[in-house]
Amino acid sequence: MFRKSKSSLTSPGPVFSRGSLAEIDEADTAVTARRVEPQGVLKVALPASFGHKHIAPLIPRFAARFPKIELALSLSDRSINLIEEGFDLAIRIAELKDSSLAARKLAPNRRVVCASPGYLREHGSPRTPQDLAKHNCLVASWDHGFAMTWEYKSPVGKRGSVRVTGRYACDNWEVLREWAVAGLGVALKSTWDVRKHLEDGTLVPLLPGYDFSTDVGIYAVYPHRRCLPAKTRVFIDFLAESFGSEPYWDLPTVPAPAAAGADKPAPRTKSRAAV
Repeated sequence: MFRKSKSSLTSPGPVFSRGSLAEIDEADTAVTARRVEPQGVLKVALPASFGHKHIAPLIPRFAARFPKIELALSLSDRSINLIEEGFDLAIRIAELKDSSLAARKLAPNRRVVCASPGYLREHGSPRTPQDLAKHNCLVASWDHGFAMTWEYKSPVGKRGSVRVTGRYACDNWEVLREWAVAGLGVALKSTWDVRKHLEDGTLVPLLPGYDFSTDVGIYAVYPHRRCLPAKTRVFIDFLAESFGSEPYWDLPTVPAPAAAGADKPAPRTKSRAAV
């Protein structure tokens, strides 16, 4: 004889609100997206110099990992409207404020005040940020009389700013870097842009202990969606993985090991005249 449990017939099942049902549906969609091999056309807008230096060289490795994604890159420093222009995402170097776009920070954007050895020999080195007001500074805007405000933190963490001016302005980062190398003035540059020049001595970092990085970061921005398309998600993850928790352009350099016998003096050879 079998007993029937009343509770099995009369107890209500789990009750879900509309909100919880939507969350379950979204979670199921996300899981499904991760199982599907990413594919399709991915349109990405990049800052010209950063994209050329630090993203374009990564694409062969990305292509090998995700062969079904067709990638279209636009390298430009103009302001992009992702939705109107049909981009899936953009990389922006900025201080992000409230926006209709979603964002993920990929790396900090550390900056350094620098100048060429030739410029410093002729004009001297600033000892404090306020000394920059006496120098010819290379600026990225000419809207306010070839002047800009550079913000910083002192060695003790106190915030400050200095109004700088100069005779040369350009809205292209690469041009400002080359002008600095050529000795035209003092520049405020991102470390990802001038790492090589700081290492080889063609640019000299100034004002040690002062931090000019402010709150600007390197972000992936994309339209808000319930579920991020797999092609977009894997590209963002790939960039974050490639840059690392501490971006490779900010890591200290490791001196190359000396070749065997390099510390020994070269053997002297007799010239024909001495024979």
